Amino acid sequence: MHPIRIGVIGLGYVGLPLARLFATKFPVIGFDLNQQRVKEINEGLDKTLEVDKNILQGVLVAENPLISGRNGLYCSFKPEDINDCNFYVITVPTPVDKNNRPDLTPLIKASETVGRVISKGDIIVYESTVYPGATEDDCIPVIEKVSGLKFNTDFFAGYSPERINPGDKEHTVEKILKVTSGSTPEVAEIVDATYRSVILAGTHKAPSIRVAEAAKVIENSQRDINIAFVNELAKIFNAMKIDTHDVLEAAGTKWNFLSFKPGLVGGHCIGVDPYYLAQKAQEAGYHPEIILAGRRLNDSMGKYIATEVVKLMIKREITVKNSKVLMLGITFKENCPDIRNTKATDIYHELISYGIDVDVFDPWASVNEVRREYGISIISELIESINYRAVILAVAHNEFMKIDLQLFKEKGSIIYDVKGILPRDLIDARL
Repeated sequence: MHPIRIGVIGLGYVGLPLARLFATKFPVIGFDLNQQRVKEINEGLDKTLEVDKNILQGVLVAENPLISGRNGLYCSFKPEDINDCNFYVITVPTPVDKNNRPDLTPLIKASETVGRVISKGDIIVYESTVYPGATEDDCIPVIEKVSGLKFNTDFFAGYSPERINPGDKEHTVEKILKVTSGSTPEVAEIVDATYRSVILAGTHKAPSIRVAEAAKVIENSQRDINIAFVNELAKIFNAMKIDTHDVLEAAGTKWNFLSFKPGLVGGHCIGVDPYYLAQKAQEAGYHPEIILAGRRLNDSMGKYIATEVVKLMIKREITVKNSKVLMLGITFKENCPDIRNTKATDIYHELISYGIDVDVFDPWASVNEVRREYGISIISELIESINYRAVILAVAHNEFMKIDLQLFKEKGSIIYDVKGILPRDLIDARL
């Protein structure tokens, strides 16, 4: 194969860190339809905060590096700028629809984009989370139709599942072992070698694309099921007036006990991937029981938390309707601006259904993005003089640890700790 020239399609939480890393060894074009996003990246700004400004600026080049042949990253929203790439990596989102069915629309559209520009001998690698078979059964036919080229004769494919953990500055893309695969043994080796050249943690070459797809989708399904188990334990032990965290701490003294904590399960992977596996299982004639049961349990936690807070208010003889409640955090995890598939919104909507006036404060979340995605207006400043009847710690941002919640408690506020990290004498209850 000629010297590799990489095009990364989709510059979000997965695509930009990968493009930046590849740009240390290859000429890279980052492509995204969002013109504002492209403009910001070319100026050295990453609003997802996944790539440090200095690191990003260190690989950016002012013009298309495919022309000069130099290593570096140039981002564009013009499809013609990726014409001369020969190694395409697709990193677009794979969400579910309102009925929790896999939505491959972004993946299909990205495949169409690549299909219009590829040439003979090119390789297309997918990183988006999918069910086994999606690459070869759903995406490749689109590329064949648009390009007029024949799969595994004129062009080739690979699959290397993303393992980005948003907000994690320790386990960055180059430090996480990468699974790779290819549509032929020769292509599998090229794909593996390309990733191996930049991934410090090394690679694992799967025997087929389907195996790599399946490995990805069960990674998060396994975690989802384990969290569902402890979430159910939390419901059981709360009914028994036993502190779940005390139980887990005691059980955790056994050498082979798996450490999981109860909580909200959202985000772009754990709260979505099991539905992709379940969909394919049902198509194969098998109805998954444990996987979907875990999903139902975890999806119920926002409503459960809100109901527990309302019960505490009633016991305290606090009038529920028109009371003001403060929810701290709306991102799907701590110290990260990512609001994709956040389940904190479930707490909000359930409280609203009781006629409660909810203020949401989150210094990490974009006010405009939250309003656009969820129709929720979040406050930009925390005013401690407001008489909140309850305060819910929904996300464990570092900034929230600096808030003097004792001031709210002294005014009669109920303190509910979803994350289980606040001092025991401060809270009224925790999940």
